Amino acid sequence: MTVHAAASVSTTDRAHGVYAFRMVSGALKRGDRAPAWGLLVAVALMVVAMALSDALDWNVHLFEFHFEPLRADWKPRVGPGTLPAVLVGIVGVLSAAAAAERWPWRWLLLGSFLLSVAWLASLATVDGWAGIGGVLGGEYEYLRTARSVTDVSATLHEYVERIPFDHARNWPTHVAGHPPGALLFFVLLVHLGLGSGLAAGWVVLLVAATTPVAVLLTVRRLGTEAVARRVAPFLVLGPAAIWMAVSADAVFGAVAAWGLCCLAVSATEQRRSLVALWGLVAGLLLGYCVLMSYGMVLLGILAVAVLLVARDWRPLPWAVAAALVVVLTFAWAGFAWWEAYPVLRERYWDGVASSRPTRYWLWANLAALCFSAGPIVGASVATVLSRVRIGTRQPTGERTALILATAAIAMVVVADLSGMSKAEVERIWLPFVPWLLLGCALLPPRWRRLGLILQVVTALVVQHLLVTAW
Repeated sequence: MTVHAAASVSTTDRAHGVYAFRMVSGALKRGDRAPAWGLLVAVALMVVAMALSDALDWNVHLFEFHFEPLRADWKPRVGPGTLPAVLVGIVGVLSAAAAAERWPWRWLLLGSFLLSVAWLASLATVDGWAGIGGVLGGEYEYLRTARSVTDVSATLHEYVERIPFDHARNWPTHVAGHPPGALLFFVLLVHLGLGSGLAAGWVVLLVAATTPVAVLLTVRRLGTEAVARRVAPFLVLGPAAIWMAVSADAVFGAVAAWGLCCLAVSATEQRRSLVALWGLVAGLLLGYCVLMSYGMVLLGILAVAVLLVARDWRPLPWAVAAALVVVLTFAWAGFAWWEAYPVLRERYWDGVASSRPTRYWLWANLAALCFSAGPIVGASVATVLSRVRIGTRQPTGERTALILATAAIAMVVVADLSGMSKAEVERIWLPFVPWLLLGCALLPPRWRRLGLILQVVTALVVQHLLVTAW
């Protein structure tokens, strides 16, 4: 192990250890074992994934980055955003839970959005304005290609043929690795005069900050307001913000969250006309998600979970029809999803996937997810699985959180076993994170209090000790 890696493991472990020990020891004394074991597993995964590849001299192929399982490097620093991030974290820890419990619902939604913007922006600007605008201007990202697109039709018609790496004009990594919906989002920004890295970065940040609002609306519509209020702080404050502020995957997650929100509205409407209207909107958003990221087909699991919670399948034909319209429209315009995916898979397995050992990434992906979602995700998942195993009838709101979180767990398992996500899942799996954290609503009050502290501390430690690729 390198000196830097050893130091980072030690520092990160100490930062997690104080709060994790208090939570776990107290839980075991009270017999509250599921979240305790879940948290222990999450922290163990994070520590072992950091140390094992060096200890066994594995080359897990993150190229120029050396802090597995994240695409990151050790770089302790402070910056312009340090003080704001600490202040936002303190304010969130001291008041977010109380505000979520007492504020009027509309004010809670607005407060969640504003606090999310502040948290995302302050963490990103630890590296100054480059922390918001620098990443999107990278050579592997969409923005450089988006600036060169002058003919959308021609781009769509040649999209598939330019995916292979041996093509003379092959797409950059992220453009090749996603359907054209992602690229067209940035083409739109360029045409709106928002094509600089900083301008596009702020758009990504603001869109990402709406995700907690969409998830809260979904939970409230399907369950109870009380459960939505309990989980609200965890949807806003956490280490996922490090990657959400600068990653297009956070945009995919926001579009997905709003699509599922519209599906929940459709499933709980009484008037047939509104069922159809909201179902169509949901289908359009979810269909476009599939055209932004191949992995978003897994949203079908969560969509079915939404309808299962609502016990109403009336929106299904409307949503499916609208989603098909989006996919078939792109096919008519030149890009057929079903033709592109096998070509991408071939490029992926001929390239980076072939050199990233499955024996490491199959479980190290989960460790990277624990960094992104925060270690409390272990307690959340363990609690959900424990409730599912017991199988007792749950109150309506808790049933909502239980079923949606279970669907999110299923999405992660399928994504991991597919082999199409080897590393970099701290950003790739961002759309799954808020739904995995719904299990936090099922935790005891003490766990939620200390868990929020752990989330904030993790975010501050990771952002100030590591420089990430996103």
